Amino acid sequence: MSPERFARINQMLDNRQVDLTVCLDKVHMTNNIAAVLRSADCVGIYEIHAVWPDIDMRVSGNTASGSQQWVNTVKHDTFAQANHAFKAQKMQVLTTTFSDAAVDFREIDYTQPTVIVMGNERDGVSAEAIEAADQHIIIPMRGMVQSLNVSVAAALVMYEAQRQREQANMYGTRKLDHVYCQTMLFEQGHPIYANACRRKQIPYPAIDLQGQIVADSAWWQRMRAPDPQALLAKSEIDSTPDETLLIQ
Repeated sequence: MSPERFARINQMLDNRQVDLTVCLDKVHMTNNIAAVLRSADCVGIYEIHAVWPDIDMRVSGNTASGSQQWVNTVKHDTFAQANHAFKAQKMQVLTTTFSDAAVDFREIDYTQPTVIVMGNERDGVSAEAIEAADQHIIIPMRGMVQSLNVSVAAALVMYEAQRQREQANMYGTRKLDHVYCQTMLFEQGHPIYANACRRKQIPYPAIDLQGQIVADSAWWQRMRAPDPQALLAKSEIDSTPDETLLIQ
């Protein structure tokens, strides 16, 4: 890993906000999910949540143009399941919805542990999310349309949260646990070795303060050993009868 990449990954890890997240409540359009993931990465969110009760709604991991490498997606079957996780982290639940109790999204204190719940493209947030919210929020509209695209709305709220947190000096101090950071440094700094570890079922090594792999000779021997999957594939090919002989 180059010193420049090592420094950039560390800078990203130092700015990640462990107590700020977004919950996509049955959002299913891949372009919207991708856009939300990209915005989340940009404002320093390391993990978002998605309520996907229908397996057909679940999208592949390559829809966010690389952002899924940096932002985890925690999947839930129901909003109640997601809300249980939020309450365990003592997060305030903000739901974007039109209601008499809704306030301008800029009036909220986002320096508190916060989850921003965004509804799906057709129906908005679910009744369960509306009921579970600590506060309803709205984005003021002055035109003819009544709502923004979900990814645009999510970005606006996230950037307000970033603005407040920057003013409160909440960026620049690492809050993520050591194991997660080591995993990220290895997977993103040494992707070829990381892929080999997954194929060969070898534990990840440590990464030192210069971004280099710290491993004993036994680890390197396992890394240099033939790939079991490749050997199995070769064995299957070698054991397959020659079709030309079968034809004869």
